Amino acid sequence: MKFPGRRKSKHYFPVGDMGRTPFNPDIEDDRSVYIVGIDQLLVDIEVEADFEFLQAYGLTVGESYVLSDDIVEDIYQKCVSRELIIGEFAGGAVGNTLHNYSTLSDDRSVALGTICKDIMVGDYAFKYICNTSSKVDFSYLQPQKGHMARAICFVTPDKERTFAIGKGIMNELCPEFVPEDVIANSSALLITAYLLRDQESAMFKATMRAVEYARNAGVSVVLALGTSSLVEENHDFFYQFIEEYVDVLAMNGEEASALIREEDPLLCAEKILDICDLTLLTVGKSGLYICSWVDEDRARKTEDLLYSKSIPQYNKFEYSRGQKKSECVSPIKIYSHINPFMGGPIKIENTNGAGDCALAALLHDMSANMYHRQLVPKSPKHTGQYLTYSSIHQICKYANRASYEVLKQRSPRLSHGLPDKEESLDNSYWSQ
Repeated sequence: MKFPGRRKSKHYFPVGDMGRTPFNPDIEDDRSVYIVGIDQLLVDIEVEADFEFLQAYGLTVGESYVLSDDIVEDIYQKCVSRELIIGEFAGGAVGNTLHNYSTLSDDRSVALGTICKDIMVGDYAFKYICNTSSKVDFSYLQPQKGHMARAICFVTPDKERTFAIGKGIMNELCPEFVPEDVIANSSALLITAYLLRDQESAMFKATMRAVEYARNAGVSVVLALGTSSLVEENHDFFYQFIEEYVDVLAMNGEEASALIREEDPLLCAEKILDICDLTLLTVGKSGLYICSWVDEDRARKTEDLLYSKSIPQYNKFEYSRGQKKSECVSPIKIYSHINPFMGGPIKIENTNGAGDCALAALLHDMSANMYHRQLVPKSPKHTGQYLTYSSIHQICKYANRASYEVLKQRSPRLSHGLPDKEESLDNSYWSQ
């Protein structure tokens, strides 16, 4: 894939190559391109547990729970005594995505949230900062007295993930700490459904203020759904929120079904496009979908085979770039699907963070579109308004490839030691 900046690889990898240039080396320059994310900063503690352990605390496999700090501490101590802990990592859905975005783009992203006012060497806040890309800007975090949040991630024998979260200070971000200018000059604002769980919390109010800033400035709002049970419990609220505020929606199959009440993932994506402009839908072993709108006059037919599922020849225009429906004269829906890269890793070490990494790849492409529009405003690529720099088909490849790196490792985040070269890959895989 041709991409803004001087890169030797065709498709962003390897990210460790020398000679890559950032979107703009001067972060104070008006043309600096970056994304902003609001997160409940926390540390992921990965635990190998059996079903009986979860049942003892009333936890259902595959769901996410917010528990009191005392209960989480009790769980943690039992895991320590039984030697069940696999690893401790900097976490959070948005935190993972920002780190992965900055790793892939080798460029700046901005994190908003709360962090411990007094940070000690070796504590969770210290580890969080040390294990996050130096390109993630923490300058706008709100310092707060208290403990860092913890999310205990139980990995059961079926490889499903179940979360028990101790809140700590994660929900105490005040609206006054949301910088309007930083959001207004960004290429995207990333939030998650978790931020909207408690409408009485300071975090909810801060998130809504950030969303209003983004909408007023014409910045794309990207929402990652958190867990299917949260969507089911607050279905009407989330549906209306997405319809009113969200441009890009990212989710897995269970979350999509909870929102749309449809089992077929492609039909889910088709209906979701009625309330937003672009969707990333991950479906586990079945790969992922990216779906969007495009003006009929700008639609590009695929050069690959046509496929039919619940929608006949659904990938007919997958070589098209995503657009907002409101910016199309004759909008049509476009879909692309990809199976797991190379069939998936021989051994999946971890599924926590794979979807976050796929979203980071999509956000990288969206930022590239803004960067290129600023750099070459008269380029034929910008004769219309687009959400993405690349076709949705090509973004599927990129998102799929990036998430593969997370699946084959323990950490939910991309490491800096990504592959130095693409081994045993057919170069035609990246062609288009």
